[in-house]
Amino acid sequence: MGIKMPTSTKLGKPKTLISLFSGCGGLDLGLARAGFQVLFASDIDANCQKSFSNNFDCVPYFKGSISQVDRKVIEKHVNGNVKSVDLLAGGPPCPPFSKSRFYRKEKPRALDDPLGDETINGYLNALRVIRPRAFLLENVAGLAYKVHNDALQHILKVAEELGYECAQKVINAADYGVPQKRERFILIGMRGHKFVFPQQTHADPKKRNFETLNCAPWKTTGEVLLDLDTEENADDAGHFAGGRHHELLKQVPPGDNYLFFTEKRKHPKPIFKWRSRYWSFLLKLSPDLPSWTIQARRSNNMGPFHWRNRILRLEEILRLQTFPDHWTISGTVEEQWRQIGNAVPPKLAEVLGKAIAGQLD
Repeated sequence: MGIKMPTSTKLGKPKTLISLFSGCGGLDLGLARAGFQVLFASDIDANCQKSFSNNFDCVPYFKGSISQVDRKVIEKHVNGNVKSVDLLAGGPPCPPFSKSRFYRKEKPRALDDPLGDETINGYLNALRVIRPRAFLLENVAGLAYKVHNDALQHILKVAEELGYECAQKVINAADYGVPQKRERFILIGMRGHKFVFPQQTHADPKKRNFETLNCAPWKTTGEVLLDLDTEENADDAGHFAGGRHHELLKQVPPGDNYLFFTEKRKHPKPIFKWRSRYWSFLLKLSPDLPSWTIQARRSNNMGPFHWRNRILRLEEILRLQTFPDHWTISGTVEEQWRQIGNAVPPKLAEVLGKAIAGQLD
């Protein structure tokens, strides 16, 4: 059964949404739960189109490059009515702004990367065409880094020229009830006033000021995964992790990574040098903590891995991303993993959506 768009809210008609870089629908699911009606969605990936259509009823979906999403395409899919759209939302692909570019120095970053230039300016061109009452742009935390300031200033300049007041923040999904420490840059523009980000609802219980925050503790992986880890599905077939380092992975304590085997950590027989590998190498979940960021690539040596020393299953990463269990993803295991890993957690999107809807009123 697909997600039906809201036909009414407590305040009357639902607010309307045009979605870009829609993927398998994480951002759109959360915004729909917040009362937005998706008028149009778009992505370049055929599997994303199938996944989205599997889960949303009767939402027009354009499969193609963002550079093809012009006025003609948008008006065709929304029956010519682009003047009354409440929200434009989307997350341009993040590799040009990701931490990996600090390691992959041969690759250009930000708007010097053709992908970054095409996707960021494609989003801004759609903003010019639609002129919604508000917009939401999501990306990795790296978009806020000083090294990418030119790209951010370009986005802000265009948005302000179009009449938007912009609010920006790097937020941790775990602070809003997602069982995953996933930091993302969020930029929200509104007409007439500046968006106020919602207060966090969850916090690290180990923080000194936790008692004064009036928050619930962070949700943990154990809370959301333990019922999936039964005797019937305990076998590791198809989920072997660590490759030639599997025996080392088994020695890593839950919540730790390869740094466990370093001299700095006082390991009796150090194997790795400090910070000589990417941070997620042999990274293992703890059932008592939130997950680390679910990556868009399934790997046998880059985690996070299950505390039982195996690669996570698709149903587990759906849970960690706060998708419902029935969410249907198309493609191979690797293609499904990429779609889920790239998605905005619906729970986080819902929190932001409710705040946007309230402030539009």
